[in-house]
Amino acid sequence: MDPSRISLRPFMLSDVDDFLKWASDDRVTRYLRWSSINSREEALTYLEKVAIHHPWRRSICLDDHSIGYISISPESGDDRCRARLGYALAAEFWGQGIATIALKMAVSSVFKELSGLVRVHAVVEVENKGSQRVLEKAGFLKEGLLRKYGICAGKLFHRHPGRQQRSVLGTCEDGETKHSWESKIDPVKDLDPKFVLFRTLIPGI
Repeated sequence: MDPSRISLRPFMLSDVDDFLKWASDDRVTRYLRWSSINSREEALTYLEKVAIHHPWRRSICLDDHSIGYISISPESGDDRCRARLGYALAAEFWGQGIATIALKMAVSSVFKELSGLVRVHAVVEVENKGSQRVLEKAGFLKEGLLRKYGICAGKLFHRHPGRQQRSVLGTCEDGETKHSWESKIDPVKDLDPKFVLFRTLIPGI
């Protein structure tokens, strides 16, 4: 894939038809926090109310046609040094290196645009091997396993952690040790999926 054909830009209402093509695909939305969008009206509403007004959500474009998205959501207050990454790509373009290129573009841009941001992390289901490979190719590092991390579609999940961050500074909690505690009481029985955390740190300051 010629990288010059790939770009990131804010969503527009005129993206509705391209957006609906991939946002209605259950293969694409399987691991997302939102369900498949199945009508043009619903797609327009999502673009207008959610995508366009998100502080950093970009359309992944091939020849300026929307084929996916990347969102980077910074935390607030004392946690503003880090942000969470989410993304999806139309199934017909999987395995062509497009997501890797787009992620590298997004991370490079967001570290320049968001003052004080030093860490971007993504949380991925263990079974989603394709997404894990994409993150690793984009320079993210796998950090570990998040157990009983959250509930998606009524199921309790564990996740693997991974991140990118500014290599000189280290993590935004530099010098501080944080502990994670896990309850022995499991409110959801017979469910044991897992999630992986990845991170990237901004290079050299």
